[in-house]
Amino acid sequence: MHRTTVLQEDWWKLRAEATWGNAAAGEDLVALRAENDRLRRALAGRAIVDQARGMVMVLTPCSRGTARSLLVDISRQCDTRLPRVAEAVVAAWEGTPLPARMQQALRRALRRLHTEDRECSSLADEPIR
Repeated sequence: MHRTTVLQEDWWKLRAEATWGNAAAGEDLVALRAENDRLRRALAGRAIVDQARGMVMVLTPCSRGTARSLLVDISRQCDTRLPRVAEAVVAAWEGTPLPARMQQALRRALRRLHTEDRECSSLADEPIR
């Protein structure tokens, strides 16, 4: 039995040759590659956001949702995309100072979080009438 193996690089060349005469298929290929690149960037951004969220969860005992809300709050206050905020938080953990604007936003978000925590715990301590 004769077996043929196509290397990945050769496969792409064959695919490109097969779609050369068909403009619609070539456009589809370009669109798929662009979507693939976009998805790769999104996954890379998600990984750093998950890492930053875990760090917030360790530093401020809270749930995953609360940690993400805190990061989103900082992102909104600084008018910066969430992955950039997450990168700055991770870099701060590794020794790079957090930008001043993000430091202020982080302080405000943490104050708000702790105030909400106190209000919830004080309501829980009140007797039911």
